[in-house]
Amino acid sequence: MSVEALSSLDFFQGLQSRFGQIFAGFRQHAALLDNLLLTAWQSFEANVGSQTQGLPELDCHKGCATCCTLRVTATAPEVFMLARFIRAVTPGLQKHGVDLRAQIAKANEVTCGVGESDRIGVRQRCPFIAQGVCVVYQVRPLACRGLASYDRKACAQAASGKIDEIPYSEPHMRIRSLVQNAMQSALRDAGVAWANYELNQSLLMALDDESLEQRWLQGEDVLKAAQVNEVDPAEMAATFDQLKLA
Repeated sequence: MSVEALSSLDFFQGLQSRFGQIFAGFRQHAALLDNLLLTAWQSFEANVGSQTQGLPELDCHKGCATCCTLRVTATAPEVFMLARFIRAVTPGLQKHGVDLRAQIAKANEVTCGVGESDRIGVRQRCPFIAQGVCVVYQVRPLACRGLASYDRKACAQAASGKIDEIPYSEPHMRIRSLVQNAMQSALRDAGVAWANYELNQSLLMALDDESLEQRWLQGEDVLKAAQVNEVDPAEMAATFDQLKLA
Protein backbone atom coordinates (compact mmCIF):
# COMPACT_ATOMS: atom_id res chain seq x y z
CA MET A 1 0.00 0.00 0.00
CA SER A 2 1.60 3.23 -1.14
CA VAL A 3 1.04 6.82 -0.05
CA GLU A 4 2.20 7.81 -3.52
CA ALA A 5 -0.61 5.87 -5.19
CA LEU A 6 -3.24 6.76 -2.62
CA SER A 7 -4.24 9.88 -0.74
CA SER A 8 -3.17 10.12 2.89
CA LEU A 9 -6.79 9.42 3.89
CA ASP A 10 -7.00 6.27 1.77
CA PHE A 11 -3.62 5.15 3.09
CA PHE A 12 -4.75 5.64 6.70
CA GLN A 13 -8.04 3.80 6.14
CA GLY A 14 -6.43 0.87 4.33
CA LEU A 15 -3.66 0.44 6.87
CA GLN A 16 -6.03 0.85 9.82
CA SER A 17 -8.18 -1.93 8.36
CA ARG A 18 -5.12 -4.14 7.89
CA PHE A 19 -4.02 -3.61 11.49
CA GLY A 20 -7.55 -4.47 12.63
CA GLN A 21 -7.47 -7.73 10.66
CA ILE A 22 -4.11 -8.65 12.16
CA PHE A 23 -5.33 -7.97 15.68
CA ALA A 24 -8.48 -10.02 15.16
CA GLY A 25 -6.59 -12.91 13.60
CA PHE A 26 -3.65 -13.08 15.99
CA ARG A 27 -5.04 -11.79 19.29
CA GLN A 28 -4.60 -15.18 20.97
CA HIS A 29 -1.18 -15.83 19.43
CA ALA A 30 2.31 -14.80 20.50
CA ALA A 31 2.92 -13.66 16.91
CA LEU A 32 0.50 -10.73 17.28
CA LEU A 33 3.20 -8.17 18.04
CA ASP A 34 5.44 -9.49 15.27
CA ASN A 35 2.70 -9.18 12.67
CA LEU A 36 1.52 -5.76 13.83
CA LEU A 37 4.97 -4.23 13.94
CA LEU A 38 6.39 -5.88 10.84
CA THR A 39 3.43 -4.46 8.94
CA ALA A 40 4.04 -1.03 10.48
CA TRP A 41 7.78 -1.03 9.82
CA GLN A 42 7.53 -2.39 6.28
CA SER A 43 4.81 0.09 5.38
CA PHE A 44 6.87 2.93 6.78
CA GLU A 45 10.10 1.93 5.03
CA ALA A 46 8.49 1.25 1.66
CA ASN A 47 6.64 4.55 1.58
CA VAL A 48 9.52 6.63 2.87
CA GLY A 49 11.58 5.18 0.05
CA SER A 50 9.09 6.27 -2.60
CA GLN A 51 8.25 9.62 -1.03
CA THR A 52 11.88 10.77 -0.69
CA GLN A 53 12.91 10.10 -4.27
CA GLY A 54 14.48 13.22 -5.72
CA LEU A 55 14.99 14.82 -2.29
CA PRO A 56 18.43 15.55 -0.81
CA GLU A 57 20.33 12.64 0.72
CA LEU A 58 19.94 12.24 4.47
CA ASP A 59 22.89 13.11 6.68
CA CYS A 60 22.10 10.45 9.29
CA HIS A 61 24.82 7.81 9.50
CA LYS A 62 25.93 5.01 11.80
CA GLY A 63 27.76 6.46 14.75
CA CYS A 64 25.71 9.68 14.90
CA ALA A 65 23.48 9.66 17.96
CA THR A 66 22.89 13.40 18.42
CA CYS A 67 19.10 13.08 18.31
CA CYS A 68 19.18 10.20 20.80
CA THR A 69 18.81 12.61 23.71
CA LEU A 70 15.27 13.56 22.69
CA ARG A 71 12.21 12.16 24.42
CA VAL A 72 10.87 9.06 22.68
CA THR A 73 7.27 7.92 22.89
CA ALA A 74 5.96 4.54 21.80
CA THR A 75 2.74 2.55 21.64
CA ALA A 76 2.18 -0.51 23.84
CA PRO A 77 3.05 -3.03 21.06
CA GLU A 78 6.36 -1.27 20.51
CA VAL A 79 7.14 -1.24 24.24
CA PHE A 80 6.34 -4.93 24.66
CA MET A 81 8.33 -5.89 21.55
CA LEU A 82 11.34 -4.03 22.92
CA ALA A 83 10.92 -5.78 26.27
CA ARG A 84 10.90 -9.15 24.51
CA PHE A 85 14.00 -8.25 22.54
CA ILE A 86 15.90 -7.01 25.59
CA ARG A 87 15.11 -10.17 27.53
CA ALA A 88 16.39 -12.24 24.61
CA VAL A 89 19.69 -10.40 24.20
CA THR A 90 20.41 -9.75 27.89
CA PRO A 91 22.36 -13.00 28.58
CA GLY A 92 24.73 -12.34 25.70
CA LEU A 93 25.21 -8.67 26.56
CA GLN A 94 25.85 -9.44 30.22
CA LYS A 95 28.83 -11.57 29.18
CA HIS A 96 30.32 -8.35 27.84
CA GLY A 97 29.44 -6.39 30.96
CA VAL A 98 26.38 -4.66 29.48
CA ASP A 99 23.22 -4.52 31.61
CA LEU A 100 20.47 -2.88 29.55
CA ARG A 101 17.90 -3.02 32.31
CA ALA A 102 20.24 -1.14 34.65
CA GLN A 103 21.00 1.44 31.94
CA ILE A 104 17.28 2.02 31.33
CA ALA A 105 16.65 2.41 35.06
CA LYS A 106 19.50 4.91 35.36
CA ALA A 107 18.18 6.95 32.43
CA ASN A 108 14.65 6.84 33.83
CA GLU A 109 15.84 8.36 37.11
CA VAL A 110 16.79 11.45 35.09
CA THR A 111 13.98 11.55 32.52
CA CYS A 112 10.88 10.34 34.39
CA GLY A 113 8.22 13.05 34.30
CA VAL A 114 10.37 15.46 32.27
CA GLY A 115 8.50 17.04 29.36
CA GLU A 116 9.61 17.06 25.75
CA SER A 117 11.07 20.59 25.68
CA ASP A 118 12.88 20.13 28.99
CA ARG A 119 14.41 16.84 27.84
CA ILE A 120 16.53 18.76 25.37
CA GLY A 121 18.20 20.62 28.22
CA VAL A 122 18.67 17.45 30.29
CA ARG A 123 20.69 15.87 27.46
CA GLN A 124 20.26 12.35 28.81
CA ARG A 125 21.45 9.96 26.14
CA CYS A 126 19.26 7.02 25.19
CA PRO A 127 20.23 3.94 27.24
CA PHE A 128 20.51 1.84 24.07
CA ILE A 129 23.41 3.75 22.55
CA ALA A 130 26.79 2.01 22.75
CA GLN A 131 29.75 3.60 20.93
CA GLY A 132 27.32 5.61 18.82
CA VAL A 133 25.35 2.53 17.77
CA CYS A 134 21.76 1.63 18.74
CA VAL A 135 21.75 -1.91 20.14
CA VAL A 136 17.97 -2.26 19.60
CA TYR A 137 18.01 -0.76 16.11
CA GLN A 138 16.06 -3.56 14.44
CA VAL A 139 13.10 -3.12 16.82
CA ARG A 140 13.35 0.63 17.42
CA PRO A 141 10.03 2.52 17.71
CA LEU A 142 8.37 4.40 14.87
CA ALA A 143 9.28 7.64 16.64
CA CYS A 144 12.96 6.88 16.05
CA ARG A 145 12.39 5.75 12.46
CA GLY A 146 10.50 8.92 11.66
CA LEU A 147 13.24 11.34 12.72
CA ALA A 148 15.76 11.93 9.94
CA SER A 149 17.92 14.98 9.24
CA TYR A 150 19.53 16.52 6.20
CA ASP A 151 22.26 18.17 8.27
CA ARG A 152 24.16 16.54 11.15
CA LYS A 153 25.91 19.79 12.01
CA ALA A 154 22.56 21.50 12.51
CA CYS A 155 21.50 18.65 14.81
CA ALA A 156 24.64 19.13 16.93
CA GLN A 157 24.11 22.89 17.07
CA ALA A 158 20.49 22.43 18.13
CA ALA A 159 21.51 19.92 20.81
CA SER A 160 23.89 22.52 22.27
CA GLY A 161 21.22 25.22 22.17
CA LYS A 162 22.82 27.29 19.42
CA ILE A 163 19.94 27.03 16.92
CA ASP A 164 16.26 26.08 17.07
CA GLU A 165 15.53 24.76 13.57
CA ILE A 166 16.76 21.48 12.11
CA PRO A 167 16.17 20.44 8.47
CA TYR A 168 14.20 17.25 9.17
CA SER A 169 12.78 15.04 6.45
CA GLU A 170 9.09 15.88 6.19
CA PRO A 171 8.15 12.58 4.46
CA HIS A 172 9.68 10.58 7.33
CA MET A 173 7.67 12.50 9.92
CA ARG A 174 4.42 12.46 7.94
CA ILE A 175 4.50 8.75 7.10
CA ARG A 176 5.50 7.86 10.65
CA SER A 177 2.43 9.73 11.92
CA LEU A 178 0.12 8.06 9.39
CA VAL A 179 1.37 4.56 10.22
CA GLN A 180 1.35 5.09 13.98
CA ASN A 181 -2.09 6.70 14.02
CA ALA A 182 -3.54 3.92 11.86
CA MET A 183 -2.21 1.36 14.34
CA GLN A 184 -3.49 3.35 17.33
CA SER A 185 -6.94 3.58 15.75
CA ALA A 186 -7.01 -0.20 15.22
CA LEU A 187 -5.89 -0.81 18.81
CA ARG A 188 -8.67 1.45 20.07
CA ASP A 189 -11.23 -0.48 18.00
CA ALA A 190 -9.87 -3.72 19.48
CA GLY A 191 -10.55 -2.47 23.01
CA VAL A 192 -6.94 -2.21 24.21
CA ALA A 193 -4.95 0.79 25.43
CA TRP A 194 -3.79 2.78 22.41
CA ALA A 195 -1.96 5.76 23.91
CA ASN A 196 1.66 6.84 23.52
CA TYR A 197 4.01 6.20 26.43
CA GLU A 198 7.36 7.66 27.44
CA LEU A 199 9.82 4.97 26.44
CA ASN A 200 12.23 4.73 29.37
CA GLN A 201 9.51 4.57 32.02
CA SER A 202 7.12 2.26 30.16
CA LEU A 203 9.88 -0.12 29.10
CA LEU A 204 11.19 -0.40 32.63
CA MET A 205 7.65 -1.28 33.75
CA ALA A 206 7.34 -3.96 31.06
CA LEU A 207 10.74 -5.46 31.89
CA ASP A 208 9.96 -5.66 35.60
CA ASP A 209 6.56 -7.33 35.16
CA GLU A 210 6.20 -9.87 32.34
CA SER A 211 2.45 -10.14 33.00
CA LEU A 212 1.82 -6.65 31.62
CA GLU A 213 1.66 -7.74 27.99
CA GLN A 214 -1.12 -10.26 28.63
CA ARG A 215 -2.99 -7.85 30.87
CA TRP A 216 -2.81 -5.21 28.13
CA LEU A 217 -4.33 -7.71 25.68
CA GLN A 218 -7.19 -8.18 28.15
CA GLY A 219 -7.96 -4.46 28.01
CA GLU A 220 -6.06 -3.10 31.01
CA ASP A 221 -4.07 0.11 30.57
CA VAL A 222 -1.03 -1.29 32.33
CA LEU A 223 1.36 1.45 31.16
CA LYS A 224 -0.85 4.39 32.11
CA ALA A 225 1.69 5.81 34.57
CA ALA A 226 4.00 6.53 31.62
CA GLN A 227 1.31 7.94 29.30
CA VAL A 228 2.12 11.06 27.30
CA ASN A 229 -0.85 13.18 26.18
CA GLU A 230 0.60 15.33 23.42
CA VAL A 231 -2.92 15.54 22.00
CA ASP A 232 -6.10 15.26 24.05
CA PRO A 233 -7.16 11.56 23.84
CA ALA A 234 -10.83 12.43 23.31
CA GLU A 235 -9.92 14.77 20.46
CA MET A 236 -7.67 12.13 18.94
CA ALA A 237 -10.37 9.44 19.18
CA ALA A 238 -12.89 11.75 17.51
CA THR A 239 -10.41 12.39 14.70
CA PHE A 240 -9.90 8.65 14.18
CA ASP A 241 -13.67 8.16 13.93
CA GLN A 242 -13.94 10.95 11.38
CA LEU A 243 -11.10 9.55 9.29
CA LYS A 244 -12.61 6.06 9.22
CA LEU A 245 -15.93 7.41 7.96
CA ALA A 246 -14.60 10.07 5.57
